[in-house]
Amino acid sequence: MNIAWKELKKNKSRFYILGSIVLLISLLTFIISGLANGLSQDNASLIKNLPNGEFYMTKDADQTYNLSKINHTTQEKLLKTEKDALALSIQMGFLNDVDGKQRSVSFVTATDSKFFPEVSAGEIILDSSMKEKGIQVGDKLTNNQYSGEFIVKGFEEQSKYSHAPVAFINIKDYEEIYKLAEMQLIFMPEKVISQDETNDLQSFSKKEFLHTISSYKAEQLTLNTIVWFLVVISGMLFAIFFYMMNVQKMGLFGILKAIGVKTSSLFYMMWTQMSFITFIALAVSITLSHLLHVFAPKGMPYYLSMETTVILSIMFLFIGFIGATLSGIQIKKVEPLKAIQRGEG
Repeated sequence: MNIAWKELKKNKSRFYILGSIVLLISLLTFIISGLANGLSQDNASLIKNLPNGEFYMTKDADQTYNLSKINHTTQEKLLKTEKDALALSIQMGFLNDVDGKQRSVSFVTATDSKFFPEVSAGEIILDSSMKEKGIQVGDKLTNNQYSGEFIVKGFEEQSKYSHAPVAFINIKDYEEIYKLAEMQLIFMPEKVISQDETNDLQSFSKKEFLHTISSYKAEQLTLNTIVWFLVVISGMLFAIFFYMMNVQKMGLFGILKAIGVKTSSLFYMMWTQMSFITFIALAVSITLSHLLHVFAPKGMPYYLSMETTVILSIMFLFIGFIGATLSGIQIKKVEPLKAIQRGEG
């Protein structure tokens, strides 16, 4: 331990450079992860806010929910098997506000359920982001395919779908706009139905259903690939840095081994240095990445949970440990006399 600290002090400029690089990479990783989670919420918070359960759509829809049409008989049978089950439909559309401006929304309608707000015919409940566009409770909104007017009844927090604010409407109003009598999906919280009851339906867990949304899958795959690529790069940096340091210290290692210092102690010294650098870099990058949520532009979708922060931090420490260990394999192979002669040469 003393040797590790003495070397940190002696070569602090080198370790400072490594720490700065790890800090920048980890900060970039946390920020991209926050953006990935933020986009995930902005894209599908309507679904993510639901409890774990099973989604059902017709098999002939080919995993495309808006092509699914569940007949009334099947719907009624499934809804009776679970008291919290619901049928729902989602369609993209638009609303005309009081000034005649068109506002893109995701129309959502559902059977009676505790998971979605109750909406009467002629009423509408919007995602709270619509407040920023000047829409208020009591405003009258229209749609070109709807004969009447929608009266804004209230607002829901974090209700987005496909990056558009959700508009909850009554089933009868939904049928008038889209000329569809069948619902697209059945949601069964924490309950899996036997195959005999769902011959014509295909089931999806919440995670699986989210990946049927093409925009969601593409966004998350791209951003998460970048995140893990950066984590791997950090491990490679540790491996390269400690390898170069170890090459320069072969003579020192030979002397230490000659006086009886165990190889395990030399590895422990290297792990101590790696842990110290990583802990400091992570502490700063975590602080800055969480502060970004406060100072980020209001419209930027950014959400970095503590769970994600902890997972990424553990991964950085694990990858750093692997990288440093791989670079130290040469320490195990070093022979005291040869290493001393090499150091003298």
